[in-house]
Amino acid sequence: MDSKALVPKWTRIVVGLLAVANVAFGASNYFKSDSLFQNSTIGIDLASTAAKFSSYEFGARNLAIGIALLIVATVGVPETIAIVTIIRALIELQSIIIALLAGTFGVGTIVAIVMLGVELFVVKTMFGIVAKRDGK
Repeated sequence: MDSKALVPKWTRIVVGLLAVANVAFGASNYFKSDSLFQNSTIGIDLASTAAKFSSYEFGARNLAIGIALLIVATVGVPETIAIVTIIRALIELQSIIIALLAGTFGVGTIVAIVMLGVELFVVKTMFGIVAKRDGK
């Protein structure tokens, strides 16, 4: 059986929504760099070249991940969905760890935890599909 047919529609929708969120957040960094410095802007000149380039790099990363998520959601192959979702989950995990270490646990961290849970559930589902398809 085609593994693409095994992928539940809800996972493709969820990954598609994650993609749209990443693309929107990434694009916003090109226009409003203070979203990169959401915890504190004390001592940071947001008009500086360094702050703008940091924001552009952050935006580019999010755009790239969002576009990759959009592609794998459209194609629907479980292995690729799992791999790209793992990349996004690792970034969420990094955000959570940094917030905990910096003592900036707040709404953004709670959102990251929820998103990490969703992403891990999608990855687990994809691994289950591959195992079922491969008879393991």
